[in-house]
Amino acid sequence: MKRESQGILISLIALFAVNVYAKTATEVFDQVSPSLVLVRIYDSKVNVMRSGTGVVVSTGVIATNCRLIDDAAKTEVEYQGQKYIASLRHCDLDRDVCSLTVSKLKAPVARTGSTGRLKVGARVFSIGAIEGINPTLSEGTISSVRPGKGGQHLQISVPIPPGSSGGGLFDEAGRFIGFHAFYVIEGQQLDLAIPVEWITELPKRHNKLSAPAQPGTIDCLNKAVALENKRDWDGLITHCVNWTKVKPEEAVAWYNLANAYRLSGQTAKGIDTYRQFLRINPEDAEAWNNLGIAYGKSAQTIKAIEAYQKALTINPEYAEVWYNLGNAYRLSGQKAKEIEAYEKALKINPEDAEAWNNLGIAYGRSGRTVKEIEAYKKALKINPEDAEAWTNLGIAYDRSGQTAKAIEAYEKVLKINPEDAETFTNLGVVYRNSGLIAKAIETFRQALTFNPEHARAWYNLGIAYRLSGQPAKAGEAFQKGLAHDPAACRSLEQPGSCSK
Repeated sequence: MKRESQGILISLIALFAVNVYAKTATEVFDQVSPSLVLVRIYDSKVNVMRSGTGVVVSTGVIATNCRLIDDAAKTEVEYQGQKYIASLRHCDLDRDVCSLTVSKLKAPVARTGSTGRLKVGARVFSIGAIEGINPTLSEGTISSVRPGKGGQHLQISVPIPPGSSGGGLFDEAGRFIGFHAFYVIEGQQLDLAIPVEWITELPKRHNKLSAPAQPGTIDCLNKAVALENKRDWDGLITHCVNWTKVKPEEAVAWYNLANAYRLSGQTAKGIDTYRQFLRINPEDAEAWNNLGIAYGKSAQTIKAIEAYQKALTINPEYAEVWYNLGNAYRLSGQKAKEIEAYEKALKINPEDAEAWNNLGIAYGRSGRTVKEIEAYKKALKINPEDAEAWTNLGIAYDRSGQTAKAIEAYEKVLKINPEDAETFTNLGVVYRNSGLIAKAIETFRQALTFNPEHARAWYNLGIAYRLSGQPAKAGEAFQKGLAHDPAACRSLEQPGSCSK
């Protein structure tokens, strides 16, 4: 059997050091490169067919991908100018992970990390030899994670060139987290990573280096990624349904089917399928979080809360789940728990502007205006272009009688969104309440220029005309407001309460 080898690599067998810190690209390369070896594959006539990379995972043992070595008549490892004959130790062709025994090889064992808590956006490094050339380094981020039993499959932004089979993926602390893998499926290049955890499972999954009867896990997974990238939801569902039929106990198959249903808007089926995944792999916090999101979309708030709580028993430092739990508590009217959840999220990730904004709203509903204002300020320090946070800050300042600061906040909104009728109306109310009636009239009219059906602007314009002694214009404005929203007069002083 002969298949074209395209990239992959990884690491293994050491546990995390406690005080890890982010390293520079140079530091990662210097730390990792001594644990990399060059792998050459020869045919029966002792001609080099291809080459790739391996990583030292224990003394005299290297790991690489099966696509590199699956039809080798002879496998040779080169390290620091010395050449060694390698023999197959363990093979998991289904997952495309193999290990080799190399006697007398004296190279440092790579330090291994975990994919379990990696998140989208995490910085990663790819290092591997390209067609026998010295190892090269590329830097990127994780663009998506796909939970499965025994580790997360990663899609990465690091470009993986052909001929770099067996190259390794490393986190910011220089720990191996997976094999990088170059695949071309349906015309698409997919830059993926096989989780490091699959190496530890090699002994119990060992099989012969020959073609599997069915497409392997890695092939099915890569096809799912390709279909998702093409937004071919029908094709993705069909592929994943067939996958689960062939391998009903494979958790990653159910997870990808659940994603397919979610992405195609079939929330109920997505919920059922996430639950099937969790029956196989109940300790996956990411899946519990996704299940909570699906419950939320289907207005099952209590079940969403339960799912988020389950995720947090598995990973209490999962900031996104705390944030989602805060949103669910808000929908269920549990103010104190809502605030607590947002505070937990921000303790873990204090740079989340949206969480600060939502925390401010929660403080405001609880009458804690000082803390509300502080929260909006923190949101705006992170993202000064957040129009919603400026609006909320303006409302809080207005409510607390800080007129000048309210005006300043609304003016910030209008610099970002200069045609925002609601903000012009809010600003007009502040001007009117400050006795600046002419300016208020002008501002309400600006609001109506951008939204002639804005009932609250018409009503407030009517009040301003009445205060300025123009009853006819006041009556006309009130009639316009009634025509667009008869209920808008119920609470004129509250920003947003009467908008159409």
